[in-house]
Amino acid sequence: MEYATIEALRERHPAWRLLRAGNSNLILSFLGEFFVEGNRGACRASAVAAALDDHLYALNSEILTEDGQERFPKDARTYLEDWAAADAGYLRRFYPSGDDEVHYEVTPAFEKAYAWVTSLKGRSFVGTESRLHTVVELLRQIVHGTELEPDVRLSELHRRRDELDAEIAAVEAGVFAVLDSTAVRDRYQQLSATARELLSDFREVEENFRLLDRAAREKIAAWDGSKGELLAELVGGRSEIAGSDQGRSFQSFYDFLLSESRQAELAELLAKVSTLDTIEADQRIRGIHHDWSEAADRAQRTVRQISEQLRRFLDDQVWLENRRVLDLVRAVESAALELRGNPPAFGLEVDQPGIEIALPFERPLYQPPAAVAVESEIPHATEDVDTDLLFAQTFVDQARLAEIIRTVLPEDSSALLSDVVAMYPIEQGAAEIVGYLALNDEDVAVDMDDTDESLLEYSDPADPDIVKRARLPKVTVRRR
Repeated sequence: MEYATIEALRERHPAWRLLRAGNSNLILSFLGEFFVEGNRGACRASAVAAALDDHLYALNSEILTEDGQERFPKDARTYLEDWAAADAGYLRRFYPSGDDEVHYEVTPAFEKAYAWVTSLKGRSFVGTESRLHTVVELLRQIVHGTELEPDVRLSELHRRRDELDAEIAAVEAGVFAVLDSTAVRDRYQQLSATARELLSDFREVEENFRLLDRAAREKIAAWDGSKGELLAELVGGRSEIAGSDQGRSFQSFYDFLLSESRQAELAELLAKVSTLDTIEADQRIRGIHHDWSEAADRAQRTVRQISEQLRRFLDDQVWLENRRVLDLVRAVESAALELRGNPPAFGLEVDQPGIEIALPFERPLYQPPAAVAVESEIPHATEDVDTDLLFAQTFVDQARLAEIIRTVLPEDSSALLSDVVAMYPIEQGAAEIVGYLALNDEDVAVDMDDTDESLLEYSDPADPDIVKRARLPKVTVRRR
């Protein structure tokens, strides 16, 4: 890096400014323990202030100045406001949607400074083997992932298959290697560091998206052109976010987190690793995937705010246009009311005075309506009607037929209507067959194939000893 770049970072970057601050010990110790070590996101100001008040009380009780005064005399909320000021940038102070209390969360700049200070501590064990394996595996993915020759890809896949076959054969023979305690601690150390770095990276991605959202708000507030130009520019910027390397990488990771099977596998692996006796398990790592999901969701919400800004801009423009129309209408009404009591002296001029003349003989003659004879008396019936036929109608309950199909068929399966009738014989004759063919429920459908036919047998409802046959196209019932 050049001298001027380093000088600019030293003067302007919040992380470097934090390391040079007079109360950097207090800031790093409290914010690092409360937010970073505690795996906390945005928290209410009351909760943060209460924790900081306890922290200040403990420090003031232990550390005194030369004149016996308290080392940190300010109250907790004053310190929080100082750390969230624009010239500090260690905390982000905001109001979340649907809440009227201030919330605080650490910035990516603070996490960088805290990670650097944490890295200065000596470590009793520094693993290198797992990182070497990671480097080699990444190199393999890059080289083989960019290979265009099919023969080279096939040879690599065959090599990996031979290695797997040899390993399977060794395990079947009872010969396999188990990681010793050193190798387990080495890999767990890398796992813990990578998981924490990934959570910090998510917060930095969220901060970048938030800056883009702020730029969109500023552009909307100062825009004086047409709606189409602004929409084209903002939608193009939104597409650039999704199409950038950072956006594509974030979306891929977010899709991974949304997979239920992968989430279950990840939770199971973390739970098994946390129970190993050879390592000092960090309980925060066991639920780190939940923190990833929360951080990724916050980043997604930040991106969605840009779309919300577009909608609000359009709503405001429509409201302004409607307001302009109403102002014009009211101006016309006010002018009309002023002229009603005091009309102009010159009066009104019309192009053609008078009215249109219509001669009487040009109108059609009156035509009386034709008389219609109405017979109000109804003659008596000349023959007796059997009223029992009105009560002998056959009613086919299609709900019962659909329930039969649900009983016979599981979901996403089908069967021939003849097979269903074999299990549940027809009781109401041809009317019940027609009821089957007319079924059209949410999860039940009937298909007919005219290229084939099927034969259904059923007993006559009037005389059960008589067996009738119905020849139909091939009928298939399906349950969705």
